[in-house]
Amino acid sequence: MIPHGCRLALVGAFVCALLGGIAPRASAQVSPGPLSAAHQSLDGATQCFQCHAKAGGPAEMEGRCLACHTEIAWMKKNQRGFHARGKDPCSKCHPDHAGRDFQMIAWDGGSEQKFDHRSAGWALEGRHARADCRSCHKPEFQKGPAAPLIRKKDRAASWLGLDPACASCHKDPHAGALGADCMRCHGLDGWKPAPKFDHAKTSYALTGGHARVECAKCHTTTTLVKQWGADGAPIPVYKPVPHVECNSCHSDPHTGRFGTACAKCHTTAGFIVVNKGSFDHDKTRYPLRGRHAAVACERCHDPKTGFGPKPAFASCGACHRDAHAGLATLAGKPADCAACHVVDGFTPSTFTVTQHGTSVYPLAGRHTTVECAKCHTHRVAGDPAAAALGSARVAMRPPHDRCVACHADPHGGQLTARPDHGACESCHAVASFKPSTFGAKEHATLKLALSGRHAAIACAACHGAARAGLAPPLGAANAGKAGFVFALGETECVTCHQDPHRGRFAAGGARARKDGCVACHALAAFRPSTFDAAAHAGSGFALDGAHRATPCLACHASLKVAPPASTLLLAAAGARALPLDDAPATCEGCHQDPHGGQFATRKDKGACASCHGVETFTPASRFDHGRDTAFKLDGAHARAACAACHRRTRDSDGATRVHYRPTPVACESCHASVPVPPSGGKSSRSGDDAGPLMLFVHREAAHGATIH
Repeated sequence: MIPHGCRLALVGAFVCALLGGIAPRASAQVSPGPLSAAHQSLDGATQCFQCHAKAGGPAEMEGRCLACHTEIAWMKKNQRGFHARGKDPCSKCHPDHAGRDFQMIAWDGGSEQKFDHRSAGWALEGRHARADCRSCHKPEFQKGPAAPLIRKKDRAASWLGLDPACASCHKDPHAGALGADCMRCHGLDGWKPAPKFDHAKTSYALTGGHARVECAKCHTTTTLVKQWGADGAPIPVYKPVPHVECNSCHSDPHTGRFGTACAKCHTTAGFIVVNKGSFDHDKTRYPLRGRHAAVACERCHDPKTGFGPKPAFASCGACHRDAHAGLATLAGKPADCAACHVVDGFTPSTFTVTQHGTSVYPLAGRHTTVECAKCHTHRVAGDPAAAALGSARVAMRPPHDRCVACHADPHGGQLTARPDHGACESCHAVASFKPSTFGAKEHATLKLALSGRHAAIACAACHGAARAGLAPPLGAANAGKAGFVFALGETECVTCHQDPHRGRFAAGGARARKDGCVACHALAAFRPSTFDAAAHAGSGFALDGAHRATPCLACHASLKVAPPASTLLLAAAGARALPLDDAPATCEGCHQDPHGGQFATRKDKGACASCHGVETFTPASRFDHGRDTAFKLDGAHARAACAACHRRTRDSDGATRVHYRPTPVACESCHASVPVPPSGGKSSRSGDDAGPLMLFVHREAAHGATIH
C-alpha cells in the first residue's frame, strides 16, 4: 500500500506532466509530508530545492545542509565532535517530512543519557561520567569556536558549542597564574587534593621544617592575599610567591644588620642551626678580603669563648708589625700598611705614580713603568745593610740626584769634557732613552748644521760605530755601550759620498765650481740636479727653445747608465763616472741633416741655424727667399706653395727628400709657352693686328693647366 505522502507526490508529478508537457524533471513537486518544526520555514511545494538537489544526489544535498548548519560544517572541517567522525549523509540520521512534532535526532538506546560520549571525541571520566548531560550542555558553557555559528534561537536545545578546556566550564581559582592546563596538578575525580602536584618540581623545593608546614601558612599570608571570598576567607595565592629571601615570610631577628640572605648562615633544619662555613663576614664591620679570607677563624677569634671579644681592626698595626722599621713615611710620618699595600698580598705595592709625585723624586716618563724593585732593591738576609731596613729588607730611599746613580754611562765617558759633564738629561728624556732630544737645532751649533736629507737620517748613520756604507769612524773602539762616536771630522760631501764627476767640478778641477757639490745638487736629494737652463748658459751651450724641454740624458749619454743605490763611499764603490763632457756643441752632433747635404756648398757649410730656429724645426723661421736665394718671390710666385717648385724626389742613395738646390730660375724651366689664335683670325687686342697671344703653362700640367 502506497503511503499518503507518496501518493501526493505521484499526483503532483502527474499534474505537472499534463500542464507543462512531459519533462525530464518537474520544477515543483507535491511534498510527501510536512517538515519538522525546525524546518517549517522551508515547507511548501516551491521550497523543495532549498534542500533537495535537482542533480548530484546526496552529496550535493549534504552540502546544502552544511551551508545552513554552519556550526556542524566548522566542526567537520576542524575534526571536532561527533559529526567529524562519521561519513554517512545527513539524511541517514536526520530524516524529515514526518510532521511538526517529529524529533530530528534519534538517540542510540532511546535517550541522550545512553549516548556513548567517546564517539564525540571526549570520553567522560571521573566525576564527569556521573554528571547530568544538561549540566554541561547549556548556553553559559557554549564558549567554543563553533558556538557563534549556532542558528537555533533556543541555544539550550543545541548540544554543540562546548570546548574541552577546563576553564570553559570551571572557574580558575588561580586566576591564570598557573597556566591553563589544570590536568598538570589535578585529576578528574575531584579538585582536591591535587594528586599530580609535586612542590619539588617548582622553583622552591620544600626541605627541612618547610616540608611539615601546611600550604595555607605560606599561600594565605597577609603579604600575599589581595582578594577574599564571599565567606570572608582569604583566596590563596599560588603564583607568584616570593621565596628568594627568607624575610618574605619570616621576620628578621637581626633587624637588617646582616642583610636578607639568611641562608648564608642558617638552614631549613632550624633557625638555631648555623652553617659556619657560609657565614658572611662582609656583614660585619670588618669584611674579609684577600689573604684574610683564607685565614682560619681561630687566628683572630677565640673559639673557647664562642669566638670571644671582637679583635681590633682599625689599623694593620693592630695585628701586624711594621716591616719597614719606620722608614716608610708619608709627609714625614710613618704610614700604616694600608697606605701602600692591600690585603691581597704584600707585593706588589699599591703606592701609585701619582703618590710618588709627592716624594722628593717624582716619577715621569719611562720611570713610571719601572717596577718598584728595580730601584727599591731587596737586600738578602745576612747583608749588614739589611738590619736597619726591617723584616722586608727593602731600601726605601735609594740615591736619585743624578742619572748615573742608577744608570751606567752608555757613551764611555766621551762627553765628560762638556760643561754639563755629559749629563744624560742634556740629550735624553725620561720618556725614553731613544730617540735623543739632540736634534737639528742643537746640531747647528756644531761644525756641521743638519739640513735636507741629513736632518732626516738616523744619528747612527754618521755617528754609529758600525756605519752602513762607510768605514768605522775614528775612535770607534771607545764608543761605549751605545756604540756612538761623537767627535767626527767629516764635514765635506766627499768625505762620505762618492764624487761621480771624478773631481771635474771640485776646486782645481777642469770645471771648478765655487760651492762644490751644492752648486748643482741640493741637500734634500742628490737627484734631480739643481743645474737648470739658466746655469747651463755658463757651460758654453745655452739651452734655448725646444732644448729647454730636452731631458739631460738625451745629450749626455753617460746619464743613461743606472745610478748606484747609495752614494756612500763603500756602497757606491765602482759606480759609473759622470764627467758630463760628452755632449756635442753643434746641431750636427745630435741631429741628422734632413736635406742630404744640399746646402754643404754654401758659405755657412749648410749650418742649420742659418734657416732654422731653436723653438721648432718647421717652419724655417730664419729663412728669407729674397735674401738667401737668387730668386726673389714676387707676384703670383709669392702665393705659390713651396711644394709647387720644390718637389720631393728620390736621391741616388735611395732616400726621398725635398729638392731645394739646384732650382732653375728661368720661366721656361717651369712653364711652357702655348700660342693662342685671336678670335676670327684677328688679335683680340683692339686697334692693332699684332701677333698671336702667348700663354704660359706648367710643363707638368695636363688638361686644365694653370695659366700664369
